Amino acid sequence: MVGWIVLGIIVLFFVWVTVTYNKLVRLQVRAEEAWRAIDTLLRKRADLIPNLVETVKGYAGHEREIFEKIAQARAASLGAKTPREQAEADNALRETLKTLFAVVENYPDLKANENFLALQKSLEGVEEELARSRRYYNAVVRDLNYAIRAFPQNLVARLFRIEGREFYMLPDEALAEPPKVSFTR
Repeated sequence: MVGWIVLGIIVLFFVWVTVTYNKLVRLQVRAEEAWRAIDTLLRKRADLIPNLVETVKGYAGHEREIFEKIAQARAASLGAKTPREQAEADNALRETLKTLFAVVENYPDLKANENFLALQKSLEGVEEELARSRRYYNAVVRDLNYAIRAFPQNLVARLFRIEGREFYMLPDEALAEPPKVSFTR
């Protein structure tokens, strides 16, 4: 009788470890999938930027410094490896694009150009998708990090060396100043 009870406890413990391990792995996979979705959208945005720049160059070819900064920021965004590096590169790219759109304000013909408007609309759509993807990624990372730290799941996480992930957070300087909105022409 005691042997059956001990065997039952061992089986229950094994089932619990298996279920907990599978839950942690599922959260890891979801976090990786969410990060890959962000990566895909960043590449899509990076592919749109050269077309946008070329369109603007046709009207504002003398604004060479802006185009160089955009190229550098784009390369940094594509080369980022961690969520922190990506957030910093993403912020720099966003700032250079703001500069580009400020230049566009000086060229009414460009603002009315159908190709430019289509590219701008595509870029806005990608930015909205990126925002949603970042929120989803951070939610999955939150769930994963909580599960890894909560007792008794943390014992299984330590046993199998399952680690948490880094949140996607904008650098402090990006949060310090609210964006400026202007309706003047």
